Amino acid sequence: MPLFAYKARGHLGKAREGTMEAGNASAVATRLQDDGLIPVKIDEIKPIKKTALSLAKIYPQHVSDVDLIQFSRQMASLSKAGVPILGALHGLSQSTANPLMSRTILEIADTLSSGRDLAGSMRLHPMIFSRFYIAMIRIGETTGQLEEIFVQLVRYLERDRQTRNQIKAALRYPSFVMMAIVAAIAIINLFVIPSFAKVFEKFGSELPLETRILINCSEFMVNYWPVLLTLLVIAIITIRITLKSHQGRLRWDRNKLKIPLAGDIIYRATLARFARMFSMAIQAGVPLVQALTVVARAMENLHLEEKILSMRSALEHGESITRSAAKTKVFDKLVIQMMTVGEETGAIDTLLAEVATFYEDEVDQDIKRLSARIEPLLTIAIAVIVLILALGVFLPMWNLADVAIK
Repeated sequence: MPLFAYKARGHLGKAREGTMEAGNASAVATRLQDDGLIPVKIDEIKPIKKTALSLAKIYPQHVSDVDLIQFSRQMASLSKAGVPILGALHGLSQSTANPLMSRTILEIADTLSSGRDLAGSMRLHPMIFSRFYIAMIRIGETTGQLEEIFVQLVRYLERDRQTRNQIKAALRYPSFVMMAIVAAIAIINLFVIPSFAKVFEKFGSELPLETRILINCSEFMVNYWPVLLTLLVIAIITIRITLKSHQGRLRWDRNKLKIPLAGDIIYRATLARFARMFSMAIQAGVPLVQALTVVARAMENLHLEEKILSMRSALEHGESITRSAAKTKVFDKLVIQMMTVGEETGAIDTLLAEVATFYEDEVDQDIKRLSARIEPLLTIAIAVIVLILALGVFLPMWNLADVAIK
């Protein structure tokens, strides 16, 4: 977006100068007038062409969860104070530390000035605002509860970020240990065992079966490591391409809910996310069919997205939400039971919020216990590696030492 240098007059004729990004000079003049300034001179600043690669290209900027939470919280505060949306966006664009977020806010303000609504302006930036975020903003604009929607989004984003950070913290130590084990196996096979093999070869004695297996594996890795490395790269590329396809992602999203130890945590976290988003949408006054559509698009799990969309289809054909949810066979008894009570009492949003809180607490406890569950498995893996080395390397050395002494 072009950058303009402007000169303007403020209150009592006080001179003001600065720069502003906008689509054209008219947009700059409009913003200045909205801020109570009288434009005097507006000139476009031509960018200096650079031949070298910029840091932005080498290290692309991105908007973090913290930036989005801060933006949502500030928008909620400004909306509560009665500040117009356009003025709030202009103010936030100047105070936001993240350059990409600042430019995005300016672009949203420009689109808003051209007559588009806030949700439609945010939709032009799908890498920053999720479909659920945009849908909730649209609901807030339609119902006149934009301030409350921003507050709910802040709570939801903070909770989601906390869960993600807890999972990362729980998996950090096991990941480091697994990488160390893989590196140790590679070093042993490529450097350590070949050295021992030369020593054993000098004695010319018959080696135990374990040692022969280790030596053969080591020789295979030494001779064919370029082929193995190529196959590994091909496998990684194939997996990435497969996960980008519809069927590949659908299969992965279905199977990751069954991963030992972590699958149950992912399942509970997904149920909590569904219940929380569905409750928020219903509380905002969204019809059930539309609420299911919004929630399905924001699940980040293609398998569950299709199941929730099938609930929407069943609901459109006259079935109750409880029966349609039971047919998907992805919700446990607690969710189905709370939906049943909610339909009977007319308080499905409140009960789903309680379900979300329950599962969020369960996920917290499971994440805290995850490291304790993984550590014994890692200990067993390390013990197995040590046992293999002892049987395959050190035991023959002891036998050869006895032969040499005799």
